[in-house]
Amino acid sequence: MRIYLIIILLFSFLYSYSQNRDDLENKKKSLNSEIKYTNELLEKTATDRKQEYNKLLLLNSTIRSRNNLIKSIEDEIVYLGNEQQKNDQILSVLNSDLDKYKKEYAKMVYSAYKLKSDYDILIYILASESVNTAFNRMRYLKEYSNSRKQLFNEIENTKLSINNKLLELEELKQEKEHLFVEKKLESRQLQNEKLEQNSLVSKLLEKEKELKLQLKDKEQIANKIQKEIERMIAEEAKKAVNGKMVLAMTPEEKELASVFEKNKNKLPWPTERGVVTSNFGEQPHPVLKGVIIRNDGIDIMTNKDATVRAVYKGKVSRVFAIPGANRTVIIRHGNYLSVYSNLKDVIVKQGDIVDTKQIIGVAHTEKEGEQKTVIQFQIWKENTKMDPLQWLAGLNNG
Repeated sequence: MRIYLIIILLFSFLYSYSQNRDDLENKKKSLNSEIKYTNELLEKTATDRKQEYNKLLLLNSTIRSRNNLIKSIEDEIVYLGNEQQKNDQILSVLNSDLDKYKKEYAKMVYSAYKLKSDYDILIYILASESVNTAFNRMRYLKEYSNSRKQLFNEIENTKLSINNKLLELEELKQEKEHLFVEKKLESRQLQNEKLEQNSLVSKLLEKEKELKLQLKDKEQIANKIQKEIERMIAEEAKKAVNGKMVLAMTPEEKELASVFEKNKNKLPWPTERGVVTSNFGEQPHPVLKGVIIRNDGIDIMTNKDATVRAVYKGKVSRVFAIPGANRTVIIRHGNYLSVYSNLKDVIVKQGDIVDTKQIIGVAHTEKEGEQKTVIQFQIWKENTKMDPLQWLAGLNNG
């Protein structure tokens, strides 16, 4: 019957709602966790003028996360609105069915009233012209009785479904109102953070010369790391294809590369906790107007003495030191490379086979100046640089 189909439809909506809502809630939880962790790092820079640039990077990260959080809240509000609309449509169908069932039931009650009593029913059967007619009348009365019971049950089930939908609609309404308040609070906090961001930029503009020198040093370090990676690829390459060196691979390494590729968006982070303070690719300098900076990977700020781990199983191809970037480890995963720079201690050596999440070293912390703990993480496919955020699994502060 139709009522049972509607009930099945309700359950399917509830399951879909639960799954999608869980995804939205998990995303919001992760963003809140990232903001909380970033604020913990910010507290350590609160009164130290030497760490103003470091503070700005963290604040920029918080603002990005806060914007994403507000967007996530807006998505949830839209989602709840769509669920309300679906529930309204189902409620309309249920009410329509209820009216129809009530009218049909009223007709049955009236027919039953006309028969009045068991005596009238008996006369109705005995008055049959033949045994076959009497049997058909008895069968009709039995089906009629069952039909009444079934229709009555459908009325009761429909009433129950309507009441449940009304309760759900009230809950959705309250949740939306709560989210509107939450969004308002987050927007207010975002405005305060932007004001602080502008204040820091103004202060740091007074150190333009110093910032340009830091930028030049960072570019030189990036070029040295890139040359070391290219040298490693050239040494381990088998042949050139379209002018580019291609890494030689055994059947096992080809399989490893294939599995690595399938783990895109699923790889663990190189640190247990951390905040991205510089994204992959070209982007405007956070302070210097008109200056574009290039990052071959991502910068992850983390706790002092944080351990660094392999994002996937593979073979250590290089361990080398570069002034200003401390020690760097390159792990090969078939024709993919993961690169970990600015490590103070390394506990693996060239040729070692490492597993996913195996600790390979400890992040370096600056002893002077900004005293920040940052590792630089890159992913390459042979000579092609890739955005690590497209490979790592969500956020790592849950």
